[in-house]
Amino acid sequence: MWPVLALSTGAWAQQANSCASLVTFKSPGVEISKAVPIAAGTTEPNPWGPGHSAPIPAYCRVEGVINSRAGVGGEEFGINFALAMPEDWNGDFLMQGGGGGNGVVMAPLGLNAAGDTPALMRGFAVVSTDTGHKSHRGPFDFDFMKDEQAYLDFAYLANAQVATLAKQLIAQYYGKPAAFSYFSGCSTGGREGMILSQRYPAAFDGIISGDPAMRTGLSNLAIGKWIPVAFNQIAPKDADRKPIIAQAISDIDRKLIADALLQKCDAKDGVADGIISDPLGCDFDPAALTCKAGKSESCLTPEKAAAIKKAVGGPKTPGGVQVYPGFLYDTGITASGPLRGILSPGPGIFGPATTAMEVDVEKEALADIQPLVDSMSTNLTTFSGHGGKLIFYHGDSDPWFSPLDTFGYYKDMSAANGGPGAVSKWSQFYFVPGMAHCGGGPGLDQFDLLSALVNWVEKGTAPMSVIATGNAFPGHSRPLCPYPKHAHYKGQGDTQDANNYECR
Repeated sequence: MWPVLALSTGAWAQQANSCASLVTFKSPGVEISKAVPIAAGTTEPNPWGPGHSAPIPAYCRVEGVINSRAGVGGEEFGINFALAMPEDWNGDFLMQGGGGGNGVVMAPLGLNAAGDTPALMRGFAVVSTDTGHKSHRGPFDFDFMKDEQAYLDFAYLANAQVATLAKQLIAQYYGKPAAFSYFSGCSTGGREGMILSQRYPAAFDGIISGDPAMRTGLSNLAIGKWIPVAFNQIAPKDADRKPIIAQAISDIDRKLIADALLQKCDAKDGVADGIISDPLGCDFDPAALTCKAGKSESCLTPEKAAAIKKAVGGPKTPGGVQVYPGFLYDTGITASGPLRGILSPGPGIFGPATTAMEVDVEKEALADIQPLVDSMSTNLTTFSGHGGKLIFYHGDSDPWFSPLDTFGYYKDMSAANGGPGAVSKWSQFYFVPGMAHCGGGPGLDQFDLLSALVNWVEKGTAPMSVIATGNAFPGHSRPLCPYPKHAHYKGQGDTQDANNYECR
């Protein structure tokens, strides 16, 4: 448990006055709407799942907006933010990333990849932002894109502006600047971390990028069109001759695939326990389950096997050019919920389900490239040159964004910055077996990469592994290993204990 400072009555009054005075903070385009001391023990709503284990400490909460304005259609836009500055400050600053289309200022706690103890409870000053617009229709409301400035703020401008302002407020409140600055986010937040390393390389000392939505247009092509079309082509038809995609792959088919996948790849790490530790070494092929002559049970029809292989393989042009990577054969591929695996076809993840039987990949791919939002630049010489550290992680069962896309970027970035050996001194990539999108799935989805990053930045100690646990495997722990290594059982001791595994 991280310590929380108990304030005397006099100290609390002094701190409250110092906090409240920030409402008069002046900076061009900045309006401070709230600056109030929050007493220790106050609870914050946690939008990302179960509650945290540490109490919220006493802190100063500052809220406001940057560049408030009327935009397209008279709608009010502005970059709203919330900054939490704890009384027992550790001297560091963390910015938390957003999710989906943003549009909401989440509680500034710093939950991502922080294990059981969020950043605020550790003493970090933490800031969050809606990146310049308000969501009116849930987490995937992208109507704001009709306004050019709102689109630019979401794409790459807002986070850098909020980070700059947060650092100014921190310096004024504490009387000294933050010693180190960190960013941590997943999904949209993962993309934001990449953008910051690429476009604002001096803004942060350490960045964690999880399951990044780095090429949303192309991932939508994969999951919203390519995969549904592959299954529509084999699905039974309704009375109007439209495909019933939910019936393309049956529950029996999914169990057959799941069992065969585990039999093929589970024990490669030295123990059969429902976790595939080396996804790149898994050579599963659904064609091996194709029915032989005279057999119709415990096998797949040739059409189903081909459709599964096509869907998982990712979108290709008629000439065979891969426009977005395929997905991994992992334990969550057949999941039915709450986040469906890609072999559990149903309504599209983004937008309505398609009943199309064909997709023009070349045309769609050109339309789906979004240069302002996509985070593909590989020249990180300035970021790495000032000592920046960059950690990627991606759930192997993520059905929204392929882990192979993030991994492909990591390989390209390594090649552009001196090769894997040189880049390993400041960047790492972690596959997370079984994890779905930013959490959940049949895997170990709780891990503390934040401590690993801080130790790397501030002490020069590169992570050798990070211990992971999860609700899917109670009492079980495993090391997550930076690529190219993966966890392997040592051959003796409790198979549920991470200490009996090594990174090979």
